[in-house]
Amino acid sequence: MQKLKDYQQLMKLNLSMLVVFSSVTGYIIIPDLTVTLPNLIYLFVGGTLVTAAANACNEILERDVDGLMRRTQSRPLPASRMNVSEAVFFSVITLMLGLLILYVKFNALSAMLSLLSFLLYVFLYTPLKKVSPISVFVGAFPGSLPCLIGWVAGTNHMGSMAAWTLFIVQFFWQFPHFWSIAWIGHEDYEKAGMKMLPRSEKAGHFTALQCVLYSAVLIPLSALPMVTLGASLLSAIPMAIAAIWFVYNSLNFLKDNSDVKARKVMFASFIYLPVVLISLIIDKYV
Repeated sequence: MQKLKDYQQLMKLNLSMLVVFSSVTGYIIIPDLTVTLPNLIYLFVGGTLVTAAANACNEILERDVDGLMRRTQSRPLPASRMNVSEAVFFSVITLMLGLLILYVKFNALSAMLSLLSFLLYVFLYTPLKKVSPISVFVGAFPGSLPCLIGWVAGTNHMGSMAAWTLFIVQFFWQFPHFWSIAWIGHEDYEKAGMKMLPRSEKAGHFTALQCVLYSAVLIPLSALPMVTLGASLLSAIPMAIAAIWFVYNSLNFLKDNSDVKARKVMFASFIYLPVVLISLIIDKYV
């Protein structure tokens, strides 16, 4: 049982599920696509395996850093419940299986994009976290690719604005999402030498202002699916309400630079993305 829990921690299971849900949504919302249960399962499993490999590699590379931070000290590698070779083996196997499923059951382009997302996350975003706050910008690309991968899996192309709709929304969503988390965990990140806030110090209103600006972009973006996907107000209204709630909490964070207000921004971000994904799925089938 402990070994199973260790693998769940190694692959960051909860985060993986949100990432894969984004990919599956990108597949489901394709206009005129007949969605079948077997294909949904293949996409879910393939995406989960690739995401698990990326998260495991992240923990391998950051095992010493994780040992310095209170919230990550109990992970299997810093806690010495798992050795590096076991984690590497897990990463290689899951990556290869995930890419194979996407290639065989869908197309080469979806597998290539998945590999690109993996490489960006592991070998660019992860090391940059200790170098510069630009890591959040870099990380927003692999973080937004899963929804595009889902679209490509169903269409074998990414040349239309419709293909990039969810990518754009998720790209802007990630900044206030990550910065609110980084604000709350700043002491831990600072101890580990990670530069996650747009400014090095947890002082002033600059971080909160950035959260306001990026979350505010999500309000007009609520109409984007209507333009590119032929969606209706059935999805646009919930998306706009969730975005407004996001902005409201960001503005409160701007007024009061406290961990309490930053945590509310974080929770608003947790609410926003599922609302977007579920609304678009409902919109297609209602």
